[in-house]
Amino acid sequence: MSRKPHPNLTPAELELMTILWEAGPSTVQAVVDRLPKDRDLAYTTVQTVLNTLHRKGKVARKLQNRAYYYAPAVSRTLAAASALQDLVTSLFGGSPELLVLSMLETHQLTPEKLRELEQVAADAERKVGPLKKNSQLRKAGQ
Repeated sequence: MSRKPHPNLTPAELELMTILWEAGPSTVQAVVDRLPKDRDLAYTTVQTVLNTLHRKGKVARKLQNRAYYYAPAVSRTLAAASALQDLVTSLFGGSPELLVLSMLETHQLTPEKLRELEQVAADAERKVGPLKKNSQLRKAGQ
């Protein structure tokens, strides 16, 4: 039975994508050089992960002076949205409100921070038009 490719990034892929998002187009060696000093990944491992990301369409590569330069083909925002959607679907039955309530219950999000986020949402709504609202979310912040 063949495995279906997962659209989200693995931890290793995310680590390399973060480097590319911050540094811009980079060679394999440049990515290796930007890894944390305590992260001991071989050049060939980084190359393999970057090639996998290329096959998945997450990075683009361009040959320059006999070296490939890898650049993100997917924005950090799009990658985050995909990962969040997967999390919300798999753990919270498709309900982002349940995710927020869980974060409140586990003290990962304080009521004060939720009020700040409500203000950010209200400001965005004034700028770009109505956002989807849910009474459960409003009750959670009270």
